[in-house]
Amino acid sequence: MDTIEAMKKRNSVRRYTDKKIEGDVLTALQAEVDKCNDESGLNIRLVTDDPDTFNSLFARAMFSGTRNFFVLAGKDDADLDEKAGFYGERLVIKAQQLGLNTCWAAMFSGKKFSSKLDKGERIAIVVSVGYGETQGEPHKNKPMESLYKVDGDMPDWFRSGMEAAMLAPTAMNRQRFLFTLSGNTVKAECNNGRYSKIDLGIVKYHFEIGAGADNFRWA
Repeated sequence: MDTIEAMKKRNSVRRYTDKKIEGDVLTALQAEVDKCNDESGLNIRLVTDDPDTFNSLFARAMFSGTRNFFVLAGKDDADLDEKAGFYGERLVIKAQQLGLNTCWAAMFSGKKFSSKLDKGERIAIVVSVGYGETQGEPHKNKPMESLYKVDGDMPDWFRSGMEAAMLAPTAMNRQRFLFTLSGNTVKAECNNGRYSKIDLGIVKYHFEIGAGADNFRWA
C-alpha cells in the first residue's frame, strides 16, 4: 500500500481490539518513530501495552480498548505543534500501511510522561494506535474551491496536493485551512483555534506527499 492509498483508506478509529502490536509490525513502527525523531529533533515516544492512560471516565466515553499510543513531544518553541502535526501524521499513515488504526486524541495531554521529557520540552498531543474494531468512516469534505487560491492556472501537481490535503484529518473535521499558490511558492494557513498549528502540520504533510516536494517551495 503506497502513501496516497493509505491516506485514502485511513479514518479515525477510537475502539480497539485487544490484539497486541508486536513482531515485525512493532519493529517497523518503532523504526519510523526513530526516523521522525532524527529528522525533526522531536522527542516522540511509542507507548505500547499501557491500559491506564486512556482509562479515565472521560477517555472511556470516547475511546475503548486503547493500550497503545504515540506521545508527540519536543522543544517548547513556536514550531513544536506544527512539527508534531507533520511528523505525527507521517506516523499515522505508516501505521495504516502496517494494518493499524489511529486517532488524534486532542483532549489527552499524556501528563504522566512529562517526567520523561528533557528540560524545556512539552507534550504537544497524543495519538492512539492499535487494531481497530472497525475501519472507521470517511470525513465529509468542503468543496475544494473553498480551500485554495491560485494566481493563474492550477498546475496538476497543485491539484494533486489539494486532493491529498482534503484527505487529512483536522480537529472536529472542520477543514479550516487554505493553500495559496503564487508561482511555485505555496502558502498554507489554518485557523482552527487551539489546534490550528497541529492541523497545519497535518495538512502540509498531506499536501507535500500529493504535490511532490520537488515541485514547489513553502512560503
